[in-house]
Amino acid sequence: MIKKLYLMRHGETLFNVLKKVQGACDSPLTEKGIQQAKLAREYFQENNIEFDHLYASTQERASDTLELVTEREDYQRLKGLKEMHHGLYEGEPQFLQPNGAEYFESFYSQFGGESLSAVQERVSSTLHQIMANDDHQQVLAVSHNGACISFLQTLQQENKDELIRAYPNCAIFIIQYIDGQFHLEDIVDPATKLSIL
Repeated sequence: MIKKLYLMRHGETLFNVLKKVQGACDSPLTEKGIQQAKLAREYFQENNIEFDHLYASTQERASDTLELVTEREDYQRLKGLKEMHHGLYEGEPQFLQPNGAEYFESFYSQFGGESLSAVQERVSSTLHQIMANDDHQQVLAVSHNGACISFLQTLQQENKDELIRAYPNCAIFIIQYIDGQFHLEDIVDPATKLSIL
């Protein structure tokens, strides 16, 4: 049986606008972020997509996005869906970070943050536990850009480096779950309602 996981990035936040590193730390949604979440709600409504279970990262920007998208409060917050912890770089200007995919594995861990492999294991394990439940057929999980990318990399080993980029706020990753395996079906930007895969 094919199940569907709709994995989402949260809406735009104040730190996104200020171009500050935002992983374990949090900042509120902006007015634009609120509108992005409402556009995601429209996308799901227009496509008659209804969820039997809802999950969000424990970070406020994710749970606020989920509540705006679904207009529901019957969801579970999970630490496993949190963004990568950037250690001492948290809240600092983004330009201080090194450029290049090769830095993600071990750079932040030397400053008290997480390694890429740790994030991949955490997010992947959490999503497998969610989707393994028999009554989970159509699930929404709101997470973060880095956490989503790290998970997608575990699905596409051949071209995983192509997945390292910033996806739009409220991007929707449509993922099939078949016989215990995830398969990326599409990535949609609800602002344009177009595929960005």
